[in-house]
Amino acid sequence: MNKVSRWVWGAAIGVYAFLYLPLAIVVLFSFNDSNLNAEWVGFTLKWYVMLFNDEVMLEAALNTLGIGLVTCVVATVLGTLAGYAMYKWRLRLLPVLVLTPIAIPEILMGVSLLIFFVMLNMTLGLVSITLSHIAFCIGFVAIVVRSRLQGMDESLVEAARDLGASPAMAFRKITLPLIMPGIIAGALMAFTLSIDDFVISFFTAGVGSNTLPLEIYSRVKVPMKLNPEVNAVSTLLMLLTLSLILIVSKVAPNALRAE
Repeated sequence: MNKVSRWVWGAAIGVYAFLYLPLAIVVLFSFNDSNLNAEWVGFTLKWYVMLFNDEVMLEAALNTLGIGLVTCVVATVLGTLAGYAMYKWRLRLLPVLVLTPIAIPEILMGVSLLIFFVMLNMTLGLVSITLSHIAFCIGFVAIVVRSRLQGMDESLVEAARDLGASPAMAFRKITLPLIMPGIIAGALMAFTLSIDDFVISFFTAGVGSNTLPLEIYSRVKVPMKLNPEVNAVSTLLMLLTLSLILIVSKVAPNALRAE
């Protein structure tokens, strides 16, 4: 191994350690029998027991899952239609409208949605959070579906049309089954992005509406409320997110690529 290769390997190991070592510490200390995240005392599961008896945290988790499921369904339907339209008609303006929420910074997206809801005189709450999540998840689903469509053999649809199938029937019988892995991958991605979102939820959440990322943040920013229970819920959320990402990579290997 030459000197350049050693530097490359060293840099790669350093970057991955910087990214994943904090996550490993969170998981490790979620099993630590101590109120302080300072030193390892012993193994325990009491923080997970406390977590499942914490009504505030459970309510926030249920809100997050409900928002995620609604976002998943609506964003998948609209994103699939948008992806199909971008693939079929090649309109210049449509990709800009669909993909802009992905390109702009999340903080700008959150502020603009907040201003929009205020202009509509809409009460901020779980509904506003859900609508916001749908708005920025549509583009991700559209990208995945369009990518799947670009890899589809268009001659199959043409053959179905030659045999007398209507455009709607050809789409239902040929196109839809072929792109279904991409649709499933997009749905799982939308759900994952929704349950993990903090920035947009922070701007569009009203008084009394809470999600899991917001609850975790409220406990982390106040030192007196910081306890290993936060590590426990972070570990579970991390496992759920990683599981969904693995499912996406298995269902549609190219789903995580922009093009």
